[in-house]
Amino acid sequence: MGATMQRNRVAVLGGSGFIGRYIVKRLAARGDAVAVGCRNAERARFLRPMGDPGQVALVNVAIDEESVLPAFLEGNDAVVNAVGILHESGRQRFDLVHHTAPARLARLAREAGVGRMVHISALGADPRSTSAYSRSKAAGEQAVLDAFPTATILRPSIVFGPEDQFFNRFAAMATISPALPLIGDGETRFQPVYVGDVAEAVERCLDDPATAARTYELGGPRIYTFRALMELLLAEIRRKRLLVNVPFPVAAIQARLLSLLPNPPLTPDQVEMLKSDNIVATGAMGLSALGIVPEAVEAILPTYLDRFRRGGWYERQRAV
Repeated sequence: MGATMQRNRVAVLGGSGFIGRYIVKRLAARGDAVAVGCRNAERARFLRPMGDPGQVALVNVAIDEESVLPAFLEGNDAVVNAVGILHESGRQRFDLVHHTAPARLARLAREAGVGRMVHISALGADPRSTSAYSRSKAAGEQAVLDAFPTATILRPSIVFGPEDQFFNRFAAMATISPALPLIGDGETRFQPVYVGDVAEAVERCLDDPATAARTYELGGPRIYTFRALMELLLAEIRRKRLLVNVPFPVAAIQARLLSLLPNPPLTPDQVEMLKSDNIVATGAMGLSALGIVPEAVEAILPTYLDRFRRGGWYERQRAV
């Protein structure tokens, strides 16, 4: 399935996650030997068929396991960090996952002689943010560069694709609820970026030495308000739902209650994040600087949201 000639050896942390699996697939398809570090290699078996036998190696290693990481990194030409969490739970804290662990990874990678590092951060990373998530992402960027000065930082906006936690979550909500909430009255602006474009950006950065020590902000071709994205979603799954304005103070109260759930749909920190637009800054280097023409939301959503329509995939077939 993969190419017959292996080009590079690349270690990918978080390779079984949403973004990570697309990075692994892209690197394996071009012939790289990919070592995937993940907390549960057994659950990541779906990655193996992305390459030839033995090309994709699964290793039980977490980004915070300092005793195991040196052996995992040894002999690799490059390392990609795609580890991230959307909310805190148990030992998984923002500062650990987004800051101190990536800093340690960067230091160990440099000590192991790894030549290139790509670190996936997030658009909106800001040490002055009221969001702990955004502050931890900013701290992680700086710490990675301190330890590995030639690392490339990628800051994607909301990432969409078949396994995303944005459109899928709201589409699922629309199948059972008569209304969808518009936090902050739905005026926050986003620039959603396709997961395949993020994976291609990683590949381009690994290959181009000129991207070393640079930061790229990754956004799609269009900017939307939260309201516009919900309208687009509902049109795609062909369901009519009320869009209910929820002011930030009310959303914060709701989020405090919802955050008690094992997998909360909304947390107080996410409410803070929604108070700021999530778009590429004017003058920032983005996908175009990497020679990538981004995919539009409208072109990709129909490929994976069919199941949320009444009639599912067959509904689309009848409409053709």
